[in-house]
Amino acid sequence: MNAADIPPAARVRERRQRVQSAETGMAVLKGLARLGGRASLTALAAHVGESPAKVHRYLASLQEEELVSQDAGSQHYHLGPEAIQIGLAAMRQADPIRVAEPALVRLREQLEVTCFLAVMGNKGPTIVRFEEPGLPVTVNVRVGSVLSMLWSATGRVFLGFVDETQVRAMAERELAKAPAELRVQLDAREPIDALQRDVRAAGCAAVKDTNLRGISAVAAPLHDYTGRVCGVLTALGATGGFDPKVGGPIARAVCREATAASVLLGQPART
Repeated sequence: MNAADIPPAARVRERRQRVQSAETGMAVLKGLARLGGRASLTALAAHVGESPAKVHRYLASLQEEELVSQDAGSQHYHLGPEAIQIGLAAMRQADPIRVAEPALVRLREQLEVTCFLAVMGNKGPTIVRFEEPGLPVTVNVRVGSVLSMLWSATGRVFLGFVDETQVRAMAERELAKAPAELRVQLDAREPIDALQRDVRAAGCAAVKDTNLRGISAVAAPLHDYTGRVCGVLTALGATGGFDPKVGGPIARAVCREATAASVLLGQPART
């Protein structure tokens, strides 16, 4: 029978079955990845909510394509060489600057505030992308500007989430040179440690009239597939019309975009 001789209803059913088969195969492959890349047939079947016999059939097909391999000793299944190549290709594309650009545009349009992305440079948090609304707030920061570790929301996020000696040393040097009117804003006994704890507990950082007089800001971290902070999203605006509260609408929007960008960078989605 030629393809033209197959009734339309039968062709629709066949296409639907192929789509469903592909969806199940992808569910099995993703389930294996979410179980750490290695699992028994029983554990994988339970995870995807299918019978072991059905999952076994799909694993056999995935093995033929080298997306899955099986350990001869334990009989556990694990991601195969083709899956590894796909993962490596995805990792090479996981550029925080490219991923964050749409998030910056959405934040600018939704909140009508200035937004930017910063990464950690040799001299400190450095702005690499900058988006302004139609009526921009006048600030003396642009692409290439290096921000304070202690007095900017951006710097505080790096300080709170990047556990590196270099970052801590930058903050300590800055603290040693800070004037008294700035130092009193921090905890007297543990100025850096207390700041780190607060940022980690909130999941973001907010400042009001600290780094720049009359300017408030909220910042949240971008995590890559290893969990490392690879960038920080920040929104800022004039203090009078900008809500810098942690948990406020601006902070929620910034955190939401940072979380979504982190997923695109390979960070597992929160459930």
